[in-house]
Amino acid sequence: MEKESDTFIRYLATERGLSEAYQLSVRQTLDALGGHLKKHGTVLRDVGTDELAIFLAQRKTAGLNAASLRITTVHLKVFFRWLAARERLEMDPAEPLLAPRPDQTLPETLHASEVAGLLDSIDPSAPLGRRDRAILELFYSAGLRLSELCKLRLEMMDADEGFLRITGKGNKTRVARVGTKALEAIADYLTNERRNLVKPRTSSHVFLSVRGGPLSPDRVRQIVKQRAKLAGIDQNIYPHLLRHSFATHLLEGGADLRVIQELLGHADISTTQIYTHVDRQRLKATHKRFHPRG
Repeated sequence: MEKESDTFIRYLATERGLSEAYQLSVRQTLDALGGHLKKHGTVLRDVGTDELAIFLAQRKTAGLNAASLRITTVHLKVFFRWLAARERLEMDPAEPLLAPRPDQTLPETLHASEVAGLLDSIDPSAPLGRRDRAILELFYSAGLRLSELCKLRLEMMDADEGFLRITGKGNKTRVARVGTKALEAIADYLTNERRNLVKPRTSSHVFLSVRGGPLSPDRVRQIVKQRAKLAGIDQNIYPHLLRHSFATHLLEGGADLRVIQELLGHADISTTQIYTHVDRQRLKATHKRFHPRG
């Protein structure tokens, strides 16, 4: 088992060019399987579907959640398919295995009135008020990821047309639409506050710290939490919550799911479909609350 595992990991690295993180993840699965087979006195060539099913069941009993079990199952399928393709096994025992569906965790969202209360609570005339207001407005207006906002540069903005050119996950570029309120807040910040933050070595990043450098993701998270606290909001507020709210409120307003997918920069529509579940949950709650026989 150990020899085949080593050869397979080298294959993933050299022929498939997969990341070290992925190789490590596969290695952990294969090491766990190797320990399981050794404990039961089973050699690799005698492994069947039943043995693999027992291994997965024991992993579940040990506390692995559905998402992790799904990843483990995929690792087994890829490994045994590779062994069978190279005729190191007569058949692929992992082929009949079914990967469990991961638990679907619905994203948290804010009500539109809560978002409005948060944004309106920021005083632009206070120190860094214009910057912080522009940050929160942009999160909610364009549905940006935290990393995308931190990397945003002046040359990526088209304020006249209300668009941003964003490079998101996987270095994929998309065009993000920015609403009127966010454009006004950004213009106010650029005109009346950013220029005071610029230092001799300041880059073209839109959002700057008091030292003139680009804001780090940790600092932006801190800003969002601080502004929520000052607004008297007890709920845990974080940048991605505003992105979730952006998508949910678009869907509630009647936007097409494909459009929301494009605006969010999701590669797969199935990722965007989680927001339909959020909307259904809202409808169920409303019906139960207001219908006489709900």
